[in-house]
Amino acid sequence: MINYVYQLVAPGTFSVKYEETQFGDQVVIKPRYMSICHADQRYYTGQRERHILDKKLPMALIHECCGEVLYDPSGKYKAGEAVVLIPNVPGEHSDIILENYAKGAGFLSSGKDGFLREFISLPEDRLVRHEGIPQKLAAITEFISVAAHSIRRFDGISHKIRDRIGVWGDGSLSFIVANLLKQAFPASEIIVVGKNPGKLSYFTFADETVLREELPESFEVDHAFECCGGDGSYYAIEDIIRYINPQGTVMLMGVSENRVAVNTRDVLEKGLSVIGSSRSGRADFEQAVKWMKNERFQKRLDMITFEDEKVSSVEDIHRVFRTDRNTPFKTVFEWGL
Repeated sequence: MINYVYQLVAPGTFSVKYEETQFGDQVVIKPRYMSICHADQRYYTGQRERHILDKKLPMALIHECCGEVLYDPSGKYKAGEAVVLIPNVPGEHSDIILENYAKGAGFLSSGKDGFLREFISLPEDRLVRHEGIPQKLAAITEFISVAAHSIRRFDGISHKIRDRIGVWGDGSLSFIVANLLKQAFPASEIIVVGKNPGKLSYFTFADETVLREELPESFEVDHAFECCGGDGSYYAIEDIIRYINPQGTVMLMGVSENRVAVNTRDVLEKGLSVIGSSRSGRADFEQAVKWMKNERFQKRLDMITFEDEKVSSVEDIHRVFRTDRNTPFKTVFEWGL
């Protein structure tokens, strides 16, 4: 079967690869809705180092996607079922190391073709049903699973004094993390620290929102999630180390292309646990779907999700990437190629 794969061959340049595909014993899925991640934008705009681009490209982008099952030789999924696609390619199996950190693991749209394809084939364990969740929102399940993963790790590592949990950042990731923290730890106060008053106005569910420049000397949290990334990582980590209580847990989630200085003296003096959290696994997708079935959460997700027009040509792919650069939170689109 000939499959159309829409690959980024250079920043801002797509090419169509015609690929002879043998689906074998894998499930065949038709992509329906997709969402753009900051990582996709960094490839599209050439904001990765040259040697990284030379190594990764050509490559089909997008790892946030939901679709419709066309055929499953195992019979587990019926034709027409709505599913979320898991972009992880499992590596070495371990009862201790999680699948997203395992040696030899891969990730679609990071060295392997992502979901910008006419058809997709995946093992049946790389799919999760999403009944009760609109496709527009199901498209960002992978993004939500990343937050679910960080909370799962936090819950297993941090001490039980959780009166005040801080979330640094006012973008999409901090919005999701703060929402899920409210669901996971209803007795905790969730405080969001950001720099953009307009974005912070979306966080009406939080117990408190604070502009970074207005943090009082008396401010404190028991634990913290860093959701800034980029140049903002340094300032967020600096604040967190300053204001967090002794033996707090710091969850690092933001990706920075540059090295970030860390005040190790205070990390040591306070006995902090600093945890890196990246991507997610099947268990996190399943938990994300459970949380997303909550209607109140769906309404909040709808607030930060902008649906662009349907993609029916290569020029439309360029359009949604341009649109995403001017969207404050998440951009989703229907896939029609």
